[in-house]
Amino acid sequence: MDKNILFDVHGHPQFPVYDGDRDAVIRRAQEAGVKMIAVGTQFSTSRAAIDLSRQYPEDVWAAVGYHPGHSNENSHHDKKEQRETGQELFDIGQFRKLAGDEKVVAIGECGLDYFRLPDNFDAYKFKKNQEKVFQEQFNLALDLKKPLMVHCRPSNKTQDSYLDLMDLVGKASLDLPVILHFYAGLPEITKKFVDRGFYFTFGGVITFSDDYNESIESIPVERIMLETDCPYVAPKSRRGKRNEPAFVVEVAQKMAKLKKLPLDSLIEKLRENVNGVFKIF
Repeated sequence: MDKNILFDVHGHPQFPVYDGDRDAVIRRAQEAGVKMIAVGTQFSTSRAAIDLSRQYPEDVWAAVGYHPGHSNENSHHDKKEQRETGQELFDIGQFRKLAGDEKVVAIGECGLDYFRLPDNFDAYKFKKNQEKVFQEQFNLALDLKKPLMVHCRPSNKTQDSYLDLMDLVGKASLDLPVILHFYAGLPEITKKFVDRGFYFTFGGVITFSDDYNESIESIPVERIMLETDCPYVAPKSRRGKRNEPAFVVEVAQKMAKLKKLPLDSLIEKLRENVNGVFKIF
């Protein structure tokens, strides 16, 4: 594989928002030297991720999972997607069937999202629903020995979801790669995750915000991977527009500056990280 290849390890190019020009989006990624993991957020988008990986077997791999924003009625993380794909109840049996596919390299995204919890007594029930759905996917990852792709979003500036996640996962990260997607933890919790062996992904937000710099500086480069989370959070040069996998190049350029590495050296290290976690090549 070309030593200059970059991986967008967390995006959603299978989402309906790309239905009008998906082939062009993939072509632009190819031209930019970017390969990708298409990450599912419920059964329909997980199955679509696998379908896309089969259509582009040299460029796309898949992760299958159920986003915590789906775990509770009226808490869906993406209302547009809900309208286009429908609200789905969680069924671990469905995901177990998908997860055995050879193109599936991770379970997720799954996890805890406290950002939109109701500000009343129902919050406890919401959290417990999310924990149950997450635990079943975590167990599936353990059974299949596939990495776990985690969405973990705290409420405001607290670290509540990260602390709860650490309690749920325990020391399992020593046996199973656990990736904290779109990581936004504060430095004090970051050290604990580093000590436990977690991996971290960063996307376009680091190109226009310095809030992540201190944590990034404290994380060994061997634990870092890059993402777009497309179609969300495009990098600085395209801020406010639809994101796509090719734009991870701008994220890599900023990460190289933050880690004080030549860009080609960073890309080589990132490839080693991706291979170590996902066994793609």
